[in-house]
Amino acid sequence: MTDKLKTAPGAPADISRLQDASRARLNGGGAETHLLARAPRTIADTGLDQNFLLELVAKTAFLLGKVSLSQLVQRLKLGVNVLDSVVAFAVRERVLEIVRRGASDMDVDLQLTDNGRQRAAEFMAHCRYVGPAPVALATYEAVLQQQSVRQMQATRAGMRAAFAGLTIKAALLDEIGGAVNSGKPVIFFGPPGSGKTSLAERLGRLLPGRVAVPYAIVVENEVIQIFDPLIHELCDTATPDSALSAPPDARWQICRRPTVLSGGELTLDMLELRYDAASGFYQAPPHVKANGGLYVVDDLGRQRVAPADLLNRWIVPFDRGRDMLTLHTGTRFSLPFDVWVAFSSNFAPSDLGDEAFFRRLGCKLYVGPLDVVEYRAVYERRSEELGVASDDDAFEYLVHHLHMSSGRPLLACYPGDLLRIVLANARYLEQPAVADGPNLLRAWNSYFAVVGEHDNPPPQQQGSAEWAAKKFAAG
Repeated sequence: MTDKLKTAPGAPADISRLQDASRARLNGGGAETHLLARAPRTIADTGLDQNFLLELVAKTAFLLGKVSLSQLVQRLKLGVNVLDSVVAFAVRERVLEIVRRGASDMDVDLQLTDNGRQRAAEFMAHCRYVGPAPVALATYEAVLQQQSVRQMQATRAGMRAAFAGLTIKAALLDEIGGAVNSGKPVIFFGPPGSGKTSLAERLGRLLPGRVAVPYAIVVENEVIQIFDPLIHELCDTATPDSALSAPPDARWQICRRPTVLSGGELTLDMLELRYDAASGFYQAPPHVKANGGLYVVDDLGRQRVAPADLLNRWIVPFDRGRDMLTLHTGTRFSLPFDVWVAFSSNFAPSDLGDEAFFRRLGCKLYVGPLDVVEYRAVYERRSEELGVASDDDAFEYLVHHLHMSSGRPLLACYPGDLLRIVLANARYLEQPAVADGPNLLRAWNSYFAVVGEHDNPPPQQQGSAEWAAKKFAAG
């Protein structure tokens, strides 16, 4: 990591303070309040225009009727010094008036003037965003550079810890580790139910440290929400870093590195800014909310858009590390594409797109059926997790009688799915959950829509575990 940042034109006055505050590389420990810059002490420090802040204060007063300075501090996440300056400006502009002043600087009540109510109504008609003050795009870029996910490096020990509890071939685990260190996107492909999605999502456990996520950013006075409580998991923070001479900037939240999952519902439109004409502001697309973390595209090839079109959307971001977005006004701007992307697909990579895209992927990793030993490990772990009693005879019946006679491969999803049906049936019958032959057969027939009892014994010469291992290991 370099000691200096190349900041965009118009960067706020506190960029240097932000660089100093977030210079330490993330390593996963501590409260990490050092990720945040000091709280802005002047309007210039916020990186926002004075008139924009006036609008935000006026809209807050419009919603609350009468508002105190302490309420403004709480809602807008700005310090009293900044808001005192904004309020003074609003009073001079005859937008606000002071209706009560107490003993302390914080004990001040404000309300809109007649002129202020008219102007606030106009502000609300343009944009109904009333929340934490956004941060400037230049500040957002500087923070992303300091906490970039591209600094991540995997080790064998870290891989084993991240994938603990999953049954995975040692060779595949090492291949994933190499893909991580390449810094390029990766695609897991193989038959449905082989565990591709589980592997892709586990990559999030490799991401070290925590990240600062802004509630929103502002571009050309347009508000774009970034923080999403359904995606960003808040971290507990201790006392602010003593190196800071003021509290940290409350317009940011300290979160675990995000993992965002999109599946068959993904369309090209979802990868652009989503403008709500009724509210007048934007929601960031999923890969932007995933900045600093992992973005998983599941079931590639099942979307309503052609895979080649979907994949081509990312060619430039993959190459240049920046993405272009467009406001509804037509203004185009770029921001960092600081996210690690993992795809999973039931299709072979050659069936999804041309060489121009797939040469940009670091690795194409095949995830296939398990061998009998691996399948047993998954079965036993799922039995324990679900509280379903089972034994070796039941497992042998599942593999030799049900799998072999039907020709179904030993996929990682089957044990859990079948045992959940056994458990559901036991609860219905008010009986102990036991995975014996009859109960597994009933679950199998229900799961695979088998008509009939499927109770013919398998040929003896094909009944050994050794034969099963060779057959299913070969896929």
